[in-house]
Amino acid sequence: MSTAQRAAPRRERARAATINEIKQTALSLMRAHGPDAVKFTDIARAMDMTPPALYRYFADRDALISALIADAYEALGARVAEARAAAPPGDIKAAWLAAGQAYRHWAREEPQQFTLILGLPLPDYAAPKDGATSEAAGRAMAQLSALFVEAIQRGELRPPLIRDVHPTVEACALVKSGKHDTPPIPAESFQAMLHGWAALHGFTCLEAYGHFDWMDEEARDQLFLGQLKLVAVAAGLPY
Repeated sequence: MSTAQRAAPRRERARAATINEIKQTALSLMRAHGPDAVKFTDIARAMDMTPPALYRYFADRDALISALIADAYEALGARVAEARAAAPPGDIKAAWLAAGQAYRHWAREEPQQFTLILGLPLPDYAAPKDGATSEAAGRAMAQLSALFVEAIQRGELRPPLIRDVHPTVEACALVKSGKHDTPPIPAESFQAMLHGWAALHGFTCLEAYGHFDWMDEEARDQLFLGQLKLVAVAAGLPY
């Protein structure tokens, strides 16, 4: 191997390390001051760099925000996947409860990342229609659909309580269901899955933004457990 060939991997490693440092610095600022605090000038100051130097690694602030969003979705998806994997094999009920708790706990532990990906849109940020962010979001949400697929394969998914599906919703199900290496889900169950995610996310948001602070910790835990069971009943999952 020539000296030039050896130098190339070193440059690539150095570039990757700098990109990671930029993202970690942005994440630290975001955790301290909120998602709006991601500014090239502040990141450069913290890293002892000049703001123009950051453009060698990210085209603009939107590109950096997109990278942070993709990382956050990957982190959320990994947390839910780990929780599902820790459940007893074949126990759909335990896997659903574990996945729901993991979603909630990640939001509580990483409130700024949760806000970044699932809160109000950032001012002056234009999310790319396709690309790393949407792909990462799809992989994270595929953890939920995988539970329904497993329940179908095991013959444990009952018909949902709400079985009427509007044609427009059915069309969405046909487009989205079956992506990310999972078999398609019947339209009525796909709709129930989205209802379940909305219920899970709604509780998590209410808690994350302090609207359940009037309840003590144990009461919130029990209320959330009841929410997970309610979703399972409505969606046709084992409960």
